[in-house]
Amino acid sequence: MSLGEAFLVLAAGLLAGTINTIVGSGTLVTFSTLLALGYDPVVANVSNTIGLVPGSLSGAVGYRRELRGQRRRLLRLGPAAAVGGLVGGGLLLVLPEDAFDAIVPVLIGLGCLLVAAQPWINRRLGRDGDDTVPSRGGLLLLWLIFATGIYGGYFGAAQGVLMMAIMGLLLDENLQRLNAVKNVLALLVNGVAAIVFVLLADPDWAAVGLIALGATVGGQIGATVGRRLHPAALRAFIVVVGVLAIWRLLA
Repeated sequence: MSLGEAFLVLAAGLLAGTINTIVGSGTLVTFSTLLALGYDPVVANVSNTIGLVPGSLSGAVGYRRELRGQRRRLLRLGPAAAVGGLVGGGLLLVLPEDAFDAIVPVLIGLGCLLVAAQPWINRRLGRDGDDTVPSRGGLLLLWLIFATGIYGGYFGAAQGVLMMAIMGLLLDENLQRLNAVKNVLALLVNGVAAIVFVLLADPDWAAVGLIALGATVGGQIGATVGRRLHPAALRAFIVVVGVLAIWRLLA
């Protein structure tokens, strides 16, 4: 890897870490960068997933204030996300590379619609998003987080969009607090999948290190920016990123 290529991967990691903390889809930046530099798709995906784990941790730490009072929620949803990430990571190593190509844009598109429609849905259900309202969703929420974890462990582009859509629809909660939970769940998904890849795959450790460094810094930038966004602005950003993810995947 030349010096110029190393700088490009580092910059991609920085941007991915920032985007992932605010909403998700940073994978599209780093994965596409590695592909453009000639990496094998599976090696690029594996290296990218491992490299983004420190960025996910950085973003979760940046949102620690919004995580207060959500310990029970994390203990309930965390295992579902982690097991999903384990399954998804295993699937990446055994399924054809294009196995999810048809369904992924549909899932992201549905997620964007749900995020955009969340205020209207909440009004129809008589919910106002007050932080004091207890968690809802039950088994449906757990299964959907588990399914999103599978997708996140397999590829991960826009898993944050899907998680925000699911939690926004099934939980009575402030959007920023849900974003904090999303960062922890994404950390669990990526972390478990990364362990699978370290043990069973062949990552490019130079790329992993550069992405990790950039994503760690980006996680703090994303937390600073994301926490200051008005809920309507955050919702709009999620939808825009989701639409761009669909466009990039279809392209």
